[in-house]
Amino acid sequence: MSQLNATVKNVLDDVKAHGDEAVRHYEKQFDHVSLDSLAVSEEEIEEAFQTISTELKASLELAHHNIAAFHEAQRFEGKKIETAPGVDCWQKSVPIEKVGLYIPGGTAPLFSTVLMLATPAKIAGCKEIVLCTPPNREGKINPAILAAARIAGVEHIYKAGGVQAIGAMAYGTESIPKVYKIFGPGNQFVMTAKQQVSLHDVAIDMPAGPSEVCVIADDSSNATFVAADLLSQAEHGIDSQVMLITNSEEMLDKVKEETDRQLQKLPRKEIAAKTLENSQLVLVYDTDEAMELSNCYAPEHLIIATKDYEQLATKVINAGSVFLGKWACESAGDYASGTNHTLPTHQYALAYNGVNLDSYNRKITFQHLTREGIESIGKAVVCMAENEQLEAHAEAMRLRLKEIGK
Repeated sequence: MSQLNATVKNVLDDVKAHGDEAVRHYEKQFDHVSLDSLAVSEEEIEEAFQTISTELKASLELAHHNIAAFHEAQRFEGKKIETAPGVDCWQKSVPIEKVGLYIPGGTAPLFSTVLMLATPAKIAGCKEIVLCTPPNREGKINPAILAAARIAGVEHIYKAGGVQAIGAMAYGTESIPKVYKIFGPGNQFVMTAKQQVSLHDVAIDMPAGPSEVCVIADDSSNATFVAADLLSQAEHGIDSQVMLITNSEEMLDKVKEETDRQLQKLPRKEIAAKTLENSQLVLVYDTDEAMELSNCYAPEHLIIATKDYEQLATKVINAGSVFLGKWACESAGDYASGTNHTLPTHQYALAYNGVNLDSYNRKITFQHLTREGIESIGKAVVCMAENEQLEAHAEAMRLRLKEIGK
């Protein structure tokens, strides 16, 4: 077992065995804070709501409105289907009763992720929404995180970060309720913890790693915009990745020059510069080749900033979220366009989609058979069961056939 896996397992085992006491111990060790209570009080939420600026409050409310509108439109309407005479089958969408949301604190407190995860949870009808986020050294939660939680309707908020938060939601402690599914991004420790608890104890939204963006550009693209889009991803963290694919050498040179220029003005330029060291600017023959490469890469975010973006959009096979045209920057989707920014990374877009309303629901299957239904499929069921050598299965249907004289 790798050192990372072993460290995470030790913390999880401790939280499972010792509950709140272990969570407080690791909060002191990792977040350097001594906590009397893990729960955030209503007074703290109210104080945070009054602390943030009117402009930020309005921005959060606008974003919440758009995220809600987009996810409301995803409601599932089940259809009853008669598959054979007398055999009706259908599905009902049922919300997951208890969900846990993990919101990183770290170098950039992701209050936008509160809206992205809590809004669809409320729309789905999840009965209990538990939010964990790390406090600062004074034991306070970032006020914008608490304000976003209030706007999205989250009531159960706890001061816990990292592996200990994931363990608390997976197993339950004296303060923090056990949930059935955990959502949210995090560093490698958080992601490893989510993967470990998902083996036996709780479902997770998706496996994920560092964030990434791929921009496809041509000679008509705006180099200033493209550079800004690359840098907006690069500033996330040093393990993020950015890629430019273009069929124009002139555009590649312009973007490189513009990226260097804009980088100097960024407050997080050290982080972004480190990210750019691991990133790629790729020159291809044409936009068809660009799409082929992008589909192999399966980026979390794909920006198609070419003149023929509508045509290229039809060729997207693997991507988390796609941004079309020069005005559609990734920041729009990260905050307020309405789409969800919790997306598959590290090529998981080959098989996973991002968080949506379905992520918070299960679909339960129903079927109803009449006497006519037994006539329709009874003999086929008996034949198949006999050939699989499952005699009790066959007998369950034979008895019904006998009852109706068949």
